Amino acid sequence: MAENASDVVSRRSVLAAAGSAAGFALAGCTSDNGGSGSDGLSGNIRISGSSTVYPIAQEMSRQFQQDHSDVSFNLTRDGSSGGFRNVFIPGDSDINNSSRPIADEEVEKSENNGFTPVEFFIAQDALTIVVNNDNDWVDSMSVETLREIWSPESPPELWSDVNDEWPDEPFDLYGPATTSGTFDYFTETVVGEEGKIRSDFEGTEQDDQIAQGVQGNEYAMGYLPFAYYTNNPEEVKALSISSDGGDPVEPSLEGAQSGDYPLARPLFFYANSNKLESKNHLQEFVRFYVESAAEDFVAEDIGYVPSSQDMVDENLSTLEEYTG
Repeated sequence: MAENASDVVSRRSVLAAAGSAAGFALAGCTSDNGGSGSDGLSGNIRISGSSTVYPIAQEMSRQFQQDHSDVSFNLTRDGSSGGFRNVFIPGDSDINNSSRPIADEEVEKSENNGFTPVEFFIAQDALTIVVNNDNDWVDSMSVETLREIWSPESPPELWSDVNDEWPDEPFDLYGPATTSGTFDYFTETVVGEEGKIRSDFEGTEQDDQIAQGVQGNEYAMGYLPFAYYTNNPEEVKALSISSDGGDPVEPSLEGAQSGDYPLARPLFFYANSNKLESKNHLQEFVRFYVESAAEDFVAEDIGYVPSSQDMVDENLSTLEEYTG
């Protein structure tokens, strides 16, 4: 069902909307050629891809349309991989959100279709491991233990199979769908090979549903973007994470920014070079997006680490390369 982004005024409302709708469209001129509206900009911008980055793009679109009412937006949450494969690479979207760097194969396929994916690194996330609030046997976990739990090679059936002090109860596991960049990141970073994971987990592109699933079972575990955890802080418990024998670090924006948190990761969006060069309204939106990504609301209202000034400058330099 469509969501009107003008209703999004806070982190909770942004993420609740993201969790309950597959996409939304902002009303406005439906021309795709960037003609002249009342402020000189009009046309449509199609944004596909990552559910992790979706709340940022949603809020950027809402803010941009306040000053450019003749520019309309169509946003969907297809997953990073699903968005690249099904929407962006075929040339059907202007921008693809991604919670991982684009793969060489995806770049090659885009170039075979006549355009270059233009990368913009815009925020950072602290991927968060969550358990049920009634879980009183674990507050922290190592990446190595997570690998043991989520690996498809002889996966443990019971919590006690991992640690005999833990309950003799089966795991109930939740995570992003296989089309998600978060899935790609987790399987590569935690399990050790992209796409490799035990088969008996519940996958979804609705990140809030991961928190809801964990909330519903005392023996559940899941992983989700930090922004979606901060939208559900009373419903689930976040684990501190350690790696290579180090001290556990709790998920936080500070830990993501410093790199101290083991599951810190970058967030991106990619623009179609041909459309970026030819659409004035798309150029101005990308400029607005990369400049606004350094603002405090990215942390305070959404839940990600904002761009640094160096990131903004580099993104603007990249934009200049493709727009003159």
